Amino acid sequence: MRFESFDQMLKYLAGERPEAPALRYEGRTVTFSGLAELVRSRAGELRSSGKTCAAILAESTPECVIEIFAANLAGMQVVMLDPSLSDELLARLLPYSDADSVWSSDPEFAEDLAPHLSAGLSRDGAGGHCGTDRILFFTSGTTSSSKAVVLTGRSLCSSAWNGSAKLPLTTDDTLLCVLPLAHVFGFVCGLLWGLSCGACVALGTGPRGYVSDFGLYKPTAVSLVPLLLGFLLKNGAFNPELRTLLIGAGDCPAELIGAAKSKGISVSFGYGLTETSSGVAISTSGDPYAMEICPDDRIDIAEDGEILITAPTCMMQGYYKDPASTAEALSGGVLKSGDLGYIGEDGRLRITGRKKDVLALPDGTKIFLPEYEAALAGPLAGSEFAVDLRDGRPVLIFCGDSPKEEIIKIIRPVMDELPRGQQITDVIFTPGPLPRTATGKLKRWEIRQKVGL
Repeated sequence: MRFESFDQMLKYLAGERPEAPALRYEGRTVTFSGLAELVRSRAGELRSSGKTCAAILAESTPECVIEIFAANLAGMQVVMLDPSLSDELLARLLPYSDADSVWSSDPEFAEDLAPHLSAGLSRDGAGGHCGTDRILFFTSGTTSSSKAVVLTGRSLCSSAWNGSAKLPLTTDDTLLCVLPLAHVFGFVCGLLWGLSCGACVALGTGPRGYVSDFGLYKPTAVSLVPLLLGFLLKNGAFNPELRTLLIGAGDCPAELIGAAKSKGISVSFGYGLTETSSGVAISTSGDPYAMEICPDDRIDIAEDGEILITAPTCMMQGYYKDPASTAEALSGGVLKSGDLGYIGEDGRLRITGRKKDVLALPDGTKIFLPEYEAALAGPLAGSEFAVDLRDGRPVLIFCGDSPKEEIIKIIRPVMDELPRGQQITDVIFTPGPLPRTATGKLKRWEIRQKVGL
């Protein structure tokens, strides 16, 4: 069923399935009627607080889910933040997003962040404010390239309906939520997908429970990023009841998909962006890389192969406080995705690469290449080089004949500042110079063709 808001979804399910489990977390169960009542009660408290913008350090717990729905119902702007972010970054994001309250499962931590809160959103003459139904998700690029995307409860509910129209769950299903709720793929495909179908959502216990949660909850469906899929397959985590697997947020090697299918699991692949409230296309049978376009959406292919998306029910309102970037990406309701692809004779979308200077890693995070390469320009001064992906890992494309070990040693101080999955561990040597545009920008697709990536 299509819902226009979180509140409508909760009210409907509380009436239709009052005693059915909505959320499970370790040994606890929250029914649909219980969830609706807890959200209404908390929304009343938030309304009386007079606050306008709630920053939520999103965790996979019932209390966090209740806080998100309640803040939205109370008319507050909601800012979804990853609790693993550094204190320094959180201190910058809170005033930037106009947050005047912060929620965390750790009250002491929330109190420590309180000095960084703002005065909130300005009110209009009627006592309201512009943040009603706004939900901000940050894109998953590196710090300098991340943007706050303005979505709404309505767009997120529409996205959940869009996906479930192609890949529905039943009221007998249990969806395991293991992805971060602070990211739109995790929020829509790990939480709303299940709730909107009347299924039970089992909230994972985080990295410590990646393997054991499958035995604990016995899910029938789960959404994963490729890196986590590989880890779970390696550790034999999947339970016999699991029958539906949705993969998104990064390129997935065919061998991982094959390994999951060999266990009798139906594998689907989804394509979407934070800007479109998650998925716009999904595979449902046969070739997992051939994706059907979701009902509310339209995809066109530009002359240069870029995927152009029209998603009237799911599209972002824009980038927060960034009209220039909004205008650059979104014009006339059409979003320039930055991805390349084509629509086959069967009407299905296939992704062929990325147009933007962004690399999507298997864990769903992204590398902003101008920033990454600028950091390498110091130790590699005077050298011709570029960075790309091979087998899901960053690789240095280097023009010259220096020993690989020497190059790795030179760039080691820069690599040590990065997460392990973003570090360069190999070098591809190629004759120079690298192909460039008339303005000096690297022609990345020509470079990839040149070195066989």
